[in-house]
Amino acid sequence: MTNTIKSELLLPAGDLIKLKTAILYGADAVYAGTPDLCLRAQSKFTLDELKEGIEFVHSHGKKIYLTLNLYTHNRDVEKLPTFVETLRELKPDGVLIADPGVFLYLKENAPELKRFVSTQANICSYQTVKFWEDQGAELCVLGREVSFEELKEIREKCPNTKIEIFMHGAMCMSYSGRCLISNYLADRSANQGKCAHCCRWSYKLKVKLKDGTVKDLDINEHNKDLFEYLIEEEFRPGEFIEIEEDERGSYIMNSKDLCLLPRLDELLSLGIDSLKVEGRNKTEYYAGVVARAYRKAIDDYYNNPSSWDYKNYMDELNTLQNRGYCLGFHDGRLTALAQNYEYTRTLGEWLFAGSIKEWQGDDAIFELRNYIEKGEWIEFLAPGGLENIRLEFENFEDAFTAEITDKVSAGQGKTIRIKNISHLKDKLPQYTIARKPAKLVEQNQKMLDNKKEEFSKLV
Repeated sequence: MTNTIKSELLLPAGDLIKLKTAILYGADAVYAGTPDLCLRAQSKFTLDELKEGIEFVHSHGKKIYLTLNLYTHNRDVEKLPTFVETLRELKPDGVLIADPGVFLYLKENAPELKRFVSTQANICSYQTVKFWEDQGAELCVLGREVSFEELKEIREKCPNTKIEIFMHGAMCMSYSGRCLISNYLADRSANQGKCAHCCRWSYKLKVKLKDGTVKDLDINEHNKDLFEYLIEEEFRPGEFIEIEEDERGSYIMNSKDLCLLPRLDELLSLGIDSLKVEGRNKTEYYAGVVARAYRKAIDDYYNNPSSWDYKNYMDELNTLQNRGYCLGFHDGRLTALAQNYEYTRTLGEWLFAGSIKEWQGDDAIFELRNYIEKGEWIEFLAPGGLENIRLEFENFEDAFTAEITDKVSAGQGKTIRIKNISHLKDKLPQYTIARKPAKLVEQNQKMLDNKKEEFSKLV
């Protein structure tokens, strides 16, 4: 029987601008939170902005889900009545919950709100989905550890519960995001939105002598070619993972970013209700690029699945700053290719240049997010497809002072006026994002090329 469920493209909304950008570039729904509602420490929403965001989303016929996915301590339980009353006032399209106690509280005190179960509830089997279905959950976000074979069985045995999975974004080295490392090393709880990302830190090799003193393990030009450092995991004997340390350190827990675009056709054919993108703390540029690429890929699949090819959209995702891509647990067991042992920062061949803040007559007011100088060009990403429009600049006019300069820098809401481009107004509406080429040193370019090659081996 042909599956009739059309998958929802779900984007993060870390603030109001990111929310509007995600909707502009094709998201079917967004998810957001505020410190008052979910204790997400990095959330940039005020309550008034959240109300505006909900109105904006609904006016475009889209959906918005809010998070109440903290794991409660006693001090948090006392705040639940206020949180829930706020949710009832906002009327989102769903509430993401991880803690069973919070789930029960909403069920008893706000039964009209749709209750979704967060990925932090560690749902990895159809039996657990059935449990939450019996409690009244309308949707379950599965753990990132679920393979496609497991996903198929869950979909088959739980046809009445909506299923959501993560499709793109940063991976957590801990089980479904439930991590104690940050709490232990930095006194910041990952399960209350304050993760310090200790898995991305560099860890240097040390040696402990018999007298108890600890010294640096000196790897120098005289001994560096004499040996290699390898680790062997207990249950994979004979599989050696190389540990390299350079001037940046060593990154033994640093996962590559998830990218399931090469498996998108499998997910769509299976009828997964919601395909989720991670990244509430990332820029509106990230939201726009990911939404645009997956929107086009999803629409093209539904229009003509037999000729669909992920390679038509992969170049667009490769323009983003990333740690290298992997398929996560989709194909089952992970390999060393899922880890990035070289560097923890993100790299990319493009940089976020800025976005159109508004139109004033025939002029676009462009808010800068990067340095631009005379003779450089920037590329606008037109919503609704994969069309790009390049503009080159000979000088720059300050949007407020009208001062003309040969170069401009971002900061403090700096804007320039791009004159007489009314012919592009329909293609480049408010919130359209733009990028500029990054000037990469040879070493960084080589790292990027290696990561692309490694991903092609996974696919």
